[in-house]
Amino acid sequence: MARELGVGIIGCGNISTTYFSLAPLFRGLKVVACADINPAAAEARAAEYGVKAQTIDELLANDEVDIVVNLTIPDAHYPVSKRILEAGKHVYSEKPLVLSLEQGEDLRAIAKSKGLSVGCAPDTFLGGAHQLARAYIDKGGIGRVTSGTCHVMSPGMEMWHPNPDFFFLPGGGPVLDLGPYYIANLINLIGPVKRVAALTSMANETRTITSQPRNGETIPVKTPTNIHALLEFQNGATFTLSASWDVWSHRHANMELYGTDGSLYVPDPNFFGGVVEASGRDKNIQPLESWDHPFGRNNQESPQGPRANYRTAGLADMAVAILEGRDARCSLDRTLHGVDVMVSILKSGETGEFVTLSTTCTQPAALGIDEAQALLR
Repeated sequence: MARELGVGIIGCGNISTTYFSLAPLFRGLKVVACADINPAAAEARAAEYGVKAQTIDELLANDEVDIVVNLTIPDAHYPVSKRILEAGKHVYSEKPLVLSLEQGEDLRAIAKSKGLSVGCAPDTFLGGAHQLARAYIDKGGIGRVTSGTCHVMSPGMEMWHPNPDFFFLPGGGPVLDLGPYYIANLINLIGPVKRVAALTSMANETRTITSQPRNGETIPVKTPTNIHALLEFQNGATFTLSASWDVWSHRHANMELYGTDGSLYVPDPNFFGGVVEASGRDKNIQPLESWDHPFGRNNQESPQGPRANYRTAGLADMAVAILEGRDARCSLDRTLHGVDVMVSILKSGETGEFVTLSTTCTQPAALGIDEAQALLR
């Protein structure tokens, strides 16, 4: 590789530790600076990870910074990313990229005019499990995919997050917060969506925080917390997506795909690893033969046991794509199509009508073992 790209991080909250700690795994990246509207937060992260703490203006003027990672709250993603582009830097955002298509198209126009790249999480679809599922579909393992189901349901975010307010305001909710993982993986597995419909609701108008340090505090709910959607894909496949923070327990699998010759059972798209299972027409469900994909190897301990965590892979792929002049897998087109899917689901919930999407995209290139290994140091 010709060189590394310098990375600056704006937003030094909870998620920033993931980028700081995992970026060193990858080629093409070097985190050099960080900033936050709270200078103390930036200084704390800078001291912890050995980078430079700067003001936002200083970071955007820093000649060592080529890509800026936007880790602000969802409502700030658009104005901060716009400011990054206007400063002449590439931008990689946490999900969701923006909260409307108009915002996304504005970023696209600015990036095009300046010759810059825009990328966005999630990148978990690059994980070993999901790329194994992709390879199995691509070789015809279950025939033509015709339908499927997705479920991401829990009691809510106020039970663990220290400051969960924004999850329950416009721009939050389970579709915009967790939906990106599922929609990005479906785009990876079968391609773009054609139209959607949905029913939406909320169980309560307020939530009581049970996490620390704000245990017992009541916060308002201003966005749907229970969404049941239908997705019709351009290839004709039809899926259901249930996303809810009003469910205490359930027995639904995270993601299942049904084809003309069998079924495929995909683990949680919020994570990189897990067991992929499949059956043929014999209905005999068995794990797929495992492969030693670099982004499927366990590298972290969690309360649930060892797991694979390679968040920042999408940023690394974007950096290499910039250096090599190729398409990034977590590209603006795919991310904006995902935003279109999510905001159209919410619009359908409001209007009671099907919504035909105005965007489309291509499937990202598959990330096989050799391609993934090439992204690592």
